[in-house]
Amino acid sequence: MEIFKSTFTGLIDSSGFMGLDIRNIIMILLSFVLFYLAIKKQYEPLLMLPIAFGMLLTNLPFTGLYHPELWNPSTNPYFAPQYVEDGANIFVNFTKETSLDYGKVLHEGGLLDMLYLGVKLQIYPPLIFLGIGSMTDFGPLIANPKSFLLGAAAQGGIFFTFVGACLLNLTGLGGGFTLKEAASIAIIGGADGPTAIYLTSKLAPQLLGSIAVAAYSYMALVPVIQPPIMHALTTEKERSVKMGQLREVSKIEKIVFPIAVTVIVSLIVPSAAPLVGVLMFGNLMKESGVCDRLVKTAQNELMNIITIFLGITVGATAVAENFLSWKTIFIIVLGLIAFCVGTACGILLGKLMYVISGHKINPLIGSAGVSAVPMAARVSQKEGAKTNPSNFLLMHAMGPNVAGVIGSAVAAGVLLSVLG
Repeated sequence: MEIFKSTFTGLIDSSGFMGLDIRNIIMILLSFVLFYLAIKKQYEPLLMLPIAFGMLLTNLPFTGLYHPELWNPSTNPYFAPQYVEDGANIFVNFTKETSLDYGKVLHEGGLLDMLYLGVKLQIYPPLIFLGIGSMTDFGPLIANPKSFLLGAAAQGGIFFTFVGACLLNLTGLGGGFTLKEAASIAIIGGADGPTAIYLTSKLAPQLLGSIAVAAYSYMALVPVIQPPIMHALTTEKERSVKMGQLREVSKIEKIVFPIAVTVIVSLIVPSAAPLVGVLMFGNLMKESGVCDRLVKTAQNELMNIITIFLGITVGATAVAENFLSWKTIFIIVLGLIAFCVGTACGILLGKLMYVISGHKINPLIGSAGVSAVPMAARVSQKEGAKTNPSNFLLMHAMGPNVAGVIGSAVAAGVLLSVLG
């Protein structure tokens, strides 16, 4: 009887119920909200659902799947050798440094710790870009190179929000963000989830869960957020402009384009090479026409596997102590500002091009300069068709849209080279 009692007591003490507190319960309920958004509302379900489940798993006590303390450099000190030359003798001094102990992660980590290595080592986001590149047609951008300007302008939300977050901190009104945290929040304005994850994992991994949820939420809400901005900044006459048919792009142009972009971007912003280079590699495989098997793998099996791993591990970083803070609220607000300003910058440049071109360019395509492919381009098409049912802006909007993918990666590279 005593053995039965002690066994029963041991089972109760080791159950997750004994470790539940109010913060765990709140995070579990938040994961249910994300489940609802992913399943019922279909807001970016391919990533929102894995993120929600990762959030659920990491906040269930005693599961041992993810250990945030293993990813805090301050808890993993080591002694780095420094060689000091004194005349003919060389002495070795050991100074205490802080770095991630990957050996400890491999020996003591759980399943999600192992999978998170792909995020921490910046493996998953570039592989996602490989799949995106293999599915993207850069033809509209090549046919209308001016689209590059619209894609670049839409990145204005990133730098505007970065500067704004820094100024807020100087005035004491901000969330106490460091420069690296401010840059990670600002990248939400690019509406590019993999890029946001890539930059944040390098600069502010403690904010990864909050930033990923905000980034993918705003990507899903493009059809809700953008139309009011588009109508506020354009007139009915501007929205009704019909644009001429794009020229046909040759195969040689499509093959040379990814090679040229890789060389130019990598030379100007080397930090952007992991994203832009792999994006262009995927596109080169597609356009070459000689790698069908590799293209199909990049588009399907590889993309799907990496999406699962990326989503569930990013969700696992949303532990209660990091997520439930005032910083998360500031992240959501500043991320929305970044996205709205980016949309507005693209439209305003589109208005300028409308005037310069003699009313031949519809400013609505400027809103597609954010990196939400192809949703932002579809929104431009939909809003243009509302004003003029015979209007067909989709292919024209795809130029700025794919330019935005390159632009957000370059913006991340710039921030990384300055702050990394």
